[in-house]
Amino acid sequence: MPGKFVKTLKTIGRKWFIFLVAVVLIVFIFNQLAAIIITIITVVLFALSYVPTLLFYKKLDKFLNGVDSINDKTLARKLKRPLVQIQESMYKLSKKQREKSSLIIFTNGRYIFYNEKIITNFKSYYKKGLGEKEVLEKLKKFDIKTRTEIKTIEETLIKYDRLEERKVSVKEYRDKKRYS
Repeated sequence: MPGKFVKTLKTIGRKWFIFLVAVVLIVFIFNQLAAIIITIITVVLFALSYVPTLLFYKKLDKFLNGVDSINDKTLARKLKRPLVQIQESMYKLSKKQREKSSLIIFTNGRYIFYNEKIITNFKSYYKKGLGEKEVLEKLKKFDIKTRTEIKTIEETLIKYDRLEERKVSVKEYRDKKRYS
């Protein structure tokens, strides 16, 4: 239902824009000053329509910087926003995370945000040669619940070239641990 409503608003918005352009052209023929004023008012209103979106992204960024990890459903509940809007914004943020220290992953149909501290710990455990099971045990205190999350974090970091090679392989680490 909300998807149909948004689609209807977009359709109306497009028709209103075409209608406005036609009105401005007609007014321009008869009174150029009035057409210029209508155009200026339209541009100002159009620019103001982006203000709520900018404020939302600023609020989202501030909130994400204050948590260790959070999934999209919890974030939607805390910010009192629709889940679809949160997922869209997390998708957009996830496409721009090549140079960021935090990480957003998509697993099991949901987005999860991890802050810099979790990613730094993950990278250090990965370099030491710990496998998924051991990394999960070490990162349980950060509210990471499944090995799928660990695997997705690893794949995402590799995808964005943010993960260095292991110093010790998982097999070598386990053998060393077993025989010492």
